Amino acid sequence: MSNANDSDSWFSIIRDSLTGKQRDYTLGSVRKAVIVLAIPMMLEMAMESLFAITDIYWISTLGKEATAAVGLTESVSTLIYAVAIGLSMALTATVARRIGEKNARGASVAAAQGLYIGAAVAVVTGLPAFVYGREILQLMGAEAAVVEVGADYTAILLGTNIVIIYLFLNNAIFRGAGDAALAMRALWLGNGINIALDPCLIYGWGSFPEMGLAGAAMATVIGRGSAVFYQFWAFYRHKSLIQLNRSSWSIDTRVIVRMVRISLGGILQMLIATTSWIALMRILAPFGSAALAGYTIALRVILFTILPSWGLSNAVATLVGQNLGAGSSDRAVASVKEAGVFNMVFLTLVMVAFLAFAQPIVEIFIDDPEVVEMGVITLRFISLAYPFYAWGMILVQAFNGAGDTMTPTWINVFCFWMFQIPLAWMLSRCLMSPTGVVWAILASDIAMAIVGGILFARGMWKEKEV
Repeated sequence: MSNANDSDSWFSIIRDSLTGKQRDYTLGSVRKAVIVLAIPMMLEMAMESLFAITDIYWISTLGKEATAAVGLTESVSTLIYAVAIGLSMALTATVARRIGEKNARGASVAAAQGLYIGAAVAVVTGLPAFVYGREILQLMGAEAAVVEVGADYTAILLGTNIVIIYLFLNNAIFRGAGDAALAMRALWLGNGINIALDPCLIYGWGSFPEMGLAGAAMATVIGRGSAVFYQFWAFYRHKSLIQLNRSSWSIDTRVIVRMVRISLGGILQMLIATTSWIALMRILAPFGSAALAGYTIALRVILFTILPSWGLSNAVATLVGQNLGAGSSDRAVASVKEAGVFNMVFLTLVMVAFLAFAQPIVEIFIDDPEVVEMGVITLRFISLAYPFYAWGMILVQAFNGAGDTMTPTWINVFCFWMFQIPLAWMLSRCLMSPTGVVWAILASDIAMAIVGGILFARGMWKEKEV
């Protein structure tokens, strides 16, 4: 009889998780709390990864120049998104802490102030990018053919970045409040529309215009813009714990200053990581479009597997923030350990799959032998670090959920700037091969897990004020 009751209990937990039933994550079973939050967050990221893989599938049919243009544009766009993600970290930590303190109005005020900051970021970065799309690709060292194919794509995608910034920020607010199902639905809506529009706008199916690579950018803007409308509808129709009413939108400089202070660590954290990505792309660029295209395809495939793990990591950030707000640091630690084990098992299985099937996976997207070779090497070697990286991403999000965004920043300084980039440059030059970059990524992912584990065990993150 007890087994049946347990089964019913788990069924109801999964049902509540998907339907978005509100729960108090500071009480009850830690394992169940992790699962309730993780299921919609992993499904949210699974849809994001499905979009990434579908998008690169259609784009890769346009040729290696188009694929290389997308890779270079994404490496630049991460500079903009670094700011949005850094602010998202501050939003999640602040909202989660207020919810843990049972202060829903304070959480709503913090959410509105974060959205003000996001709008400012979008205006400052979007207008110049829209005007100088061609020059951005040239600055990244793209070949003339890549610039010609990708200039419009770069201008559209970067120039309209407000929709992606707001998608990040609104979902960060939902996650901090524990409204994981709403975040999932928003991303599923946006990416579902994006996936459907991609071939229509790229190839001009039906009555749609044939826009080529620029059509992929327009599909992203329309799809994710639709998701942002849904998010605001949820705020104003009281579908979330966070309710944005007239009083929430009153500018509170004290909250803005505090949030900017917390987000600076997250922004620096992401800028360090993303500038290292740009540096790696720049190191790869002299090896030609084939190396860039193979690397870009492999990264999209890696995202297909990594993003669900990031969903689990986002659940950890929420649990750590809310439990610290409720004064239960031991429960926060237990949440991290539970999620870390789940993530390690999942990514180890993915590693085995990549080692066995890397070539047929890459050949789904392109049949150019040089591109396939680089893609296979990238998949196999980077996946070797997965059991370590599984813990690294969980620990980083635990720090961020506590509002301790500076600790991961220093981890990134060491692992990326002081270790990964010099090693990638040295190995690629010594080996006279782009595979040196892949070796460096493998080594830095392992180093991140080790350093993160040491700093987490010290426990200073528990004392962070938010």
